[in-house]
Amino acid sequence: MTTKSTKKNLKPIWIALAFLALVVICLLPNDSSTLPVAGQRALAILAFSVILWMSEAVSYPVSSAMILALISILIGLAPSMEDSSEMIGTSNALKMALGGFSSSSVALVGAALFLAAAMQVTNLHKRLALWILSMVGTKTKAIVFGAILVSIILAFFVPSATARAGAVVPILLGIVAAFGLSNESRLAALLVITATQAVSIWNVGIKTAAAQNLVALGFINSEFNEDVTWIDWFIYAAPFSICMSVLLYFVMIKLIKPETDTIEGGKEIIKQQLRELGPLKRSEITLIITSVFLLFLWATEEKLHPFDSTTVTIVAIAFLLLPKVGVFSWKEASAKIDWGTIIVFAVGISLGTVLLNTKGAMWLSDAVFGSLGLDSMPILATIALVTLFNIIIHLGFASATSLASALIPVFIALATTLPDVNHIGFVLIQQFVISFGFLLPISAPQNMLAYGTGAFTTKDFIKSGIPLTIGAYLLVLLFSATYWKWMGLL
Repeated sequence: MTTKSTKKNLKPIWIALAFLALVVICLLPNDSSTLPVAGQRALAILAFSVILWMSEAVSYPVSSAMILALISILIGLAPSMEDSSEMIGTSNALKMALGGFSSSSVALVGAALFLAAAMQVTNLHKRLALWILSMVGTKTKAIVFGAILVSIILAFFVPSATARAGAVVPILLGIVAAFGLSNESRLAALLVITATQAVSIWNVGIKTAAAQNLVALGFINSEFNEDVTWIDWFIYAAPFSICMSVLLYFVMIKLIKPETDTIEGGKEIIKQQLRELGPLKRSEITLIITSVFLLFLWATEEKLHPFDSTTVTIVAIAFLLLPKVGVFSWKEASAKIDWGTIIVFAVGISLGTVLLNTKGAMWLSDAVFGSLGLDSMPILATIALVTLFNIIIHLGFASATSLASALIPVFIALATTLPDVNHIGFVLIQQFVISFGFLLPISAPQNMLAYGTGAFTTKDFIKSGIPLTIGAYLLVLLFSATYWKWMGLL
C-alpha cells in the first residue's frame, strides 16, 4: 500500500519536470541557422512527451491530448520556416497535430484492434491455443515447445500482443493449477515467461503482430513514399524470429527447472477445456474463414492483387460487423477495444512527422550520433552502436509504440546521412530492435499482463531477458552481415 502511495505522490513531480524540460528547451539560445525555432519547440515537446511516457505520470491518452495542445500552440506561434516574418499559425499547426489521424497505418491499427476483439468475443484465440497445446506431449519440455508454437500461430491471426498473451497465459496457468501447483511454482514461471517472451519475439517476425511496426511503416511511407508489404516484412524478419524462438526454448529449459518433468493428465485438462468451449460455433467458423482469407490477402499484397493491407483489413472488419452474417456487434466490439491506443498511435505519428518536417529530428540525430562519425564507419559498426543505443533507451519505456514514435524519426534522419545504405532497410532493422521487450516486465504491456499473475518475479524475468537480449543483439549483427545484406535490406 505504501509503495502505491509513494508512486502516486511522485506523479505531480514528474509532470512538473516534464513542463520544466519543455520551458527550458524552448528558452535555450538558438540562432536558428541549423535548427529552426519550430524544430527547437518540437524537440521541447518530444522531451516533455518522453518524460511523461517513461514515468507514466499520466495515462498515454491523456499525454496525447497534452501533446496535441502543445503542438497546436507552440508550433503555431513559431516563425514559419519559409518566411520568418510570419508565424506558422495555430490552425496550420493543428492540422500538423492531427495529421497522424489521416495515416493509413492508424486505420490499420484500428482495424487490427477490431480483429483482436472478434477473436476475444468468439473465444477463437483460446480454442486455437487449446488445439495446438492438445497436440504436444505431456512432458514439460513439450509444453514449453507448445507455448512457443501457440504464440507463433496466434501472431498470424491476432494482431495484438496483449490479446495473444491474454489468451495463452490463463490456459497455461490452468494446466499448472490442475496439476496441483500454485501460480508461484517454478512450472508456472517457466511456462508463462516462455509464452510472454515468444509473443515479443514474434512482434518482430510479422508486420501485423504489433502496433509499433505500423508506427514505423507510417513514417517510412510518409518520408520515403514507399511501403513494406506483409510478405516482404515476413521474408526479412521471420527467419530472425525463428532463430530467436529456438534460442528461447533452450534458454528456458536450462534456466528454470520445474517441479516435474511430466504433466500427467495435461492433455486431458486441455481436452476438458475444449469440451467446455463446446463445438465450433458459426461465428467461429466465419472468423476462421475470414482470418485465413485476410492472411492470404496480406501475404499476396502487390503480388496477386492491387489491394493494400489496410484496405483489405477494413473490408474484413466491415464484413465481420454485418448483422446476421458477421460475428459480433458494434457494442461487443467497442467494449473490447482500447480506443486510447488509436489516439496514442495517431498522436505519436503526428509528433514524429512534426519533428521531421521542422528539422528537429535531423538536429537530434546529429547531436546524438554526429560526434561518433557514423558516416565514415562500416555499416555493421554503425548498426552495432545504434542497436545498442536502442536497447538501452528501451529500458525506460513501457510502450514500444511510444518508443517508435520517439526514435524512428531520429533513425530516419540518421539513415539519410549514411552513404551507400538502403535507408528503409536501416530504419526497418532498428524497428525490429524496438520490439525487443525481453529484459524487464515493464518493457512491454504483454509482460506486465503476465507479471500480474504472480507466476514469476522480476528477477526470473531478467534472468531470461539477459541471454535473450544478448542473443538478439548478436543475431542482428549476424543477419546484417549476411542474410539481410543478401536480401537487399542493407
